[in-house]
Amino acid sequence: MSTLLSAQSIHFQTSSTILFEAPSFTLRKGDRIGLVGHNGCGKSTLLQLLYGSKIPSSGEITVAKQCLMERVEQSLPQELENVTLMNALLAKLPEDDREQEQWRVELLLAEIGFSEQDWGLNVGSLSGGQHTRLLLSRALISQPDLLLLDEPSNHLDLPTLLWLEHFLLHWQGSFVLVSHDRRLLDKVTNCTWILRDKTLNYFQLPCSAALTEQERVDEAARLRNLSEQKEINRVEQSAKRLANWGRVYDNEDLARKAKTMERRVERLKESQTELTSGTPWQLSLKGERLNANQLVTMSDLGVVPARHGPQLFSIEEQMVKSGDRIAIIGRNGCGKSSLLKMLWQHCIKVVESEGNIRFHPRCRVGFYDQSLKQLHDDDTLIDALDTFTNVGEEARKIALISAGFEYSRHSQFVGDLSGGERSRLLMLALSLAQYHLLMLDEPTNHLDLDGKEQLASTLNQFDGGVLVVTHDRELIEKSCNRFWLIQDGLLTEWHDLEKLYSVIDGNSTTLTVRIGDSISQSMDELTQQKSEQICEETMLEQLCHLETLLEEDLKRKPKHQKPNLQHQWREEITRISQLLSLEL
Repeated sequence: MSTLLSAQSIHFQTSSTILFEAPSFTLRKGDRIGLVGHNGCGKSTLLQLLYGSKIPSSGEITVAKQCLMERVEQSLPQELENVTLMNALLAKLPEDDREQEQWRVELLLAEIGFSEQDWGLNVGSLSGGQHTRLLLSRALISQPDLLLLDEPSNHLDLPTLLWLEHFLLHWQGSFVLVSHDRRLLDKVTNCTWILRDKTLNYFQLPCSAALTEQERVDEAARLRNLSEQKEINRVEQSAKRLANWGRVYDNEDLARKAKTMERRVERLKESQTELTSGTPWQLSLKGERLNANQLVTMSDLGVVPARHGPQLFSIEEQMVKSGDRIAIIGRNGCGKSSLLKMLWQHCIKVVESEGNIRFHPRCRVGFYDQSLKQLHDDDTLIDALDTFTNVGEEARKIALISAGFEYSRHSQFVGDLSGGERSRLLMLALSLAQYHLLMLDEPTNHLDLDGKEQLASTLNQFDGGVLVVTHDRELIEKSCNRFWLIQDGLLTEWHDLEKLYSVIDGNSTTLTVRIGDSISQSMDELTQQKSEQICEETMLEQLCHLETLLEEDLKRKPKHQKPNLQHQWREEITRISQLLSLEL
């Protein structure tokens, strides 16, 4: 397998911490790598180093000459907000080629799921899922060998997430995928990089198998460290005993042997097996069970995005009781978050109840807003908890330390925290308040793999009721016992999760097209449809252009030729010639 890039002993340091200490690695053609690690360990920074937008403090990253690399950003670049969908994609082509290459842009937009009516829309008006498709299109238009994808599944609804999964499964190139979605990583990757302890651990396994193997390696290291420590303790005790005897009996020979053993102890400590520092976080949610049949009931309810907004969907009749852990599923924009916000507003009397939402009078309700705006930037960590609970300061300090916030950080301002840290602080606040009913709006958006596992585990032990809006399949399957689907303007309850997935998957796969190394590998029907829209003159120009590319490449020395591209060019020449009814 040919090498696409390699890194030798790279170091990188921010103003406050060292992220990488001399990891070395190689990425080869065919590698489909999942990059995982806890929040703040440097995953996005590593992608930026590979792409060249950041330079390592020391060490070297070498990209093969034949490797064309593209990066799919985590969020939409600001400069694209006010441009049209078509122009955002054309901007990735050389200016001189844009007019004659527009047919490729149109074809790719169709393949990626955009209709012709979408092409003139401003990018800023698109949904998060559409942003992901656009960023993928901008990367694919140059036909890269290697894709760097930085959390493309963040903020996607379940149908679009399934679409992304189908796309990555059928894409023929190599990629490095940063994601906290274990199911997605298991499905589409064949290798895993685990970034921790300022270095990379490589496994030629998908995510779950790699993490299991890492646990086995960690356990073996722990046992070796324990055995080595026993030897260190034994030699230390012997050295102390000899040193003591040397003083008591004024014996220089014993004192000299004691010094020799002390030096041996130092060597043993220097070579002792190092143990991982592990994840720096712990997450828990605790609540109280209310001895009542119902925590909240809803009937004949129309859910709206705002007090005077249009109705998004309706609820005929539903109720929540203690022990219920209800997953609310549906496309982005269908009204999932609006339902939780409407319930919250009724609960805290921001709007008057119309009689179709009824909370138990003794039910204490907590709300996790995905925007994390319940935490105020100018509060310290210790003061932020005081807003949610009246527990004493000492108890709050202990809770912060148990959640991974060191004592020295307790006076730090909330505004200085990362998204993952803010999420954990809000979870801690909700836990201390001991609510009867929790409403969680996209709680996994800012959590790493460990955080998601901890959340799933702690929800299973939560004594109250839970309403959770999420697209995370692991969380849904491990933690939830009821499932609500919002679709076609109605909320319905499902008892068979597999059937629910099949309904959603059926809607998403209609948008999925098998895309290989080149746009020319699109479905025949779609290609024919788009080709009919291209005038004969443009096709002739494209035919000449492709024949020139093929002729020039064949003139090169064999080792510098590009057989894959030659094959693609010949296929496209054949296709265009057939459309133009030309003799080959």
